[in-house]
Amino acid sequence: MSTDAQAEPQETTPARTLLPLVVPALAVGVVCSLLFLGVSALAEQLQHVLWENLPDALGIGGYSSAWMIVMLTATGILVGLVVWKAPGHAGPDPATVGLESGPLPPYVLPGLLVATALMLAGGPSLGPENPIIAANVGLAFWLGSKALPALPAVLWGTLAEAATLGALFGTPVAAALVISEALAGKPMKGSLWDALFAPLTAAAAGALTTTLVGHPSFDLGLPAFPRPGVGDLLSVLVVASAAAVLGMAAVYAFPHTHAAFGRLKHPMLMLPVGGLVLGLLGALGGHLTLFKGLNEVAELAKDPEGWSAGQFALMTVVKLAALLIAASCGFRGGRIFPAVFIGTAFGLLAHALVPGVHPAVGVAAGVLGILLAITRQGWVSLFVAAILVASPPILVLLCIASLPAWLLVTGRPQMQLHDDGTAIR
Repeated sequence: MSTDAQAEPQETTPARTLLPLVVPALAVGVVCSLLFLGVSALAEQLQHVLWENLPDALGIGGYSSAWMIVMLTATGILVGLVVWKAPGHAGPDPATVGLESGPLPPYVLPGLLVATALMLAGGPSLGPENPIIAANVGLAFWLGSKALPALPAVLWGTLAEAATLGALFGTPVAAALVISEALAGKPMKGSLWDALFAPLTAAAAGALTTTLVGHPSFDLGLPAFPRPGVGDLLSVLVVASAAAVLGMAAVYAFPHTHAAFGRLKHPMLMLPVGGLVLGLLGALGGHLTLFKGLNEVAELAKDPEGWSAGQFALMTVVKLAALLIAASCGFRGGRIFPAVFIGTAFGLLAHALVPGVHPAVGVAAGVLGILLAITRQGWVSLFVAAILVASPPILVLLCIASLPAWLLVTGRPQMQLHDDGTAIR
């Protein structure tokens, strides 16, 4: 039996159309990676000063409860000043934007980058992904439109987003998954690979630049996972679904916490108060619940038996609350990296409660469920969960576990708001 798709094969784009995109894509990839690495390096140096050199000079414990409260509040004050006084107010309300965003005017970008570096150094539970993507998209759009006005303006944003995702994860695969998901259902000329050609080139250049300069690694080095059994399938289904439910609790609370901070009206009230609350949460949960979470995840994974179930539960709840507060009060940052910490702590909690849950299975399933709830991006959630444990047998389990977890989150509010403060569905 024939079909329309068989009767009318899809046309592909000639190579002569794609080849001129290679050099611009490579350039965007390298520049976006260098900007990400530069902001990250600046934030790391500032973090070292604020959390090690300065408290040592004062004779205060760098991660004492008092210092955490002081530093997070001070970070709120500094970021509040930038949001208040910088041209463009360091970009739009971060609660209303996701990974994809339109190009910001050039005058907004310096304030956004300063606010991001201060946030990363000061300890709020957000990652660099959203503001770095926004800054790179704005920069690429501005420079690219001037340098090569003949190319479609929208192309520069796509290249910059792909390049930044490649730089963030050290591989172009994440960019391919995000862009493929974004293209699903949209009319496009040529095949999918034609549409992905230039973005993948940019993502590969960004990933390679990051790899050569920064040497990133996401493998947590958890105990090797043997051949999966029925018990492992049950574990991954339960943990991923439970993590998705936990993540949805934060999603449903998000409009309410955002509205509560919105009543303060001014960034010099919203951000310092948010910083104070984050400091109190850090004092409660410990220093591992601070910052974007990647280094802290590696510390958890070094010794999965090193904490009790109660400690894992406390870190999970505190980090989730910290993500919720930081995303609500106006700090510029993304939610993927802190969500990875939440999922890891939750997965290790499952292992602590039920030793039969393999640590790698618990971590991968926990990260999958949390990311599905918070990002609503299935491919990226699967990808991140898989690379953390670097175990091919677990990928099969994760694909199965993603199905019930997706049913728990799809069609429900997202952790992103409309301009009027209502949740996006």
